[in-house]
Amino acid sequence: MLVLWNTLIVITTFCLMEIVATLAHKYIMHGWGWGWHRSHHEPRHGWFEVNDLYAVVFALLAIVLIALGTAGWWPLQWLGAGMTLYGLFYFLVHDGLVHRRWPFNYIPRRGYLKRLYQAHRLHHAVNGKEGCVSFGFLYAAKPEALQAELRRRHGRKPKAGAARARRDGKPVAQSESRAQDLPPKSAE
Repeated sequence: MLVLWNTLIVITTFCLMEIVATLAHKYIMHGWGWGWHRSHHEPRHGWFEVNDLYAVVFALLAIVLIALGTAGWWPLQWLGAGMTLYGLFYFLVHDGLVHRRWPFNYIPRRGYLKRLYQAHRLHHAVNGKEGCVSFGFLYAAKPEALQAELRRRHGRKPKAGAARARRDGKPVAQSESRAQDLPPKSAE
């Protein structure tokens, strides 16, 4: 029975970490903690960025919880294990899939991973910390809804029709026009 409780604690913690991470991303990283997070919205030079300090803080918290739990403070080690599991998924999906910070050259073409990939790319479509959308890491709203929200926030109205004209007057495909409708994308 204890194994069932411990497993339930790990799974619950993993799920709750998406809420914690989303709120931390929106209100801390894009708020008073922008000093560290700014590096994630700018071109990266080398393997690490200052933003990685957030991962260190969460890892240290998980280590402390696991240590306290193994010292007899049940169920803290299982809370720490859930946080660690979330950190692993964050590393694989966010750092690996979306930002390609390790040799993983895959761009998803359909399904959940495509939606997650597009949502995070739309998060980075805005220069600076204000006006961003999609602060989650493993949950993502529909890209169409995020694009509409970006247009609303930045004073752009959605355009109708399959073909659009660029500023130079030449027609472009609809896929190109979507990028044209969004604010300028900052480099990663």
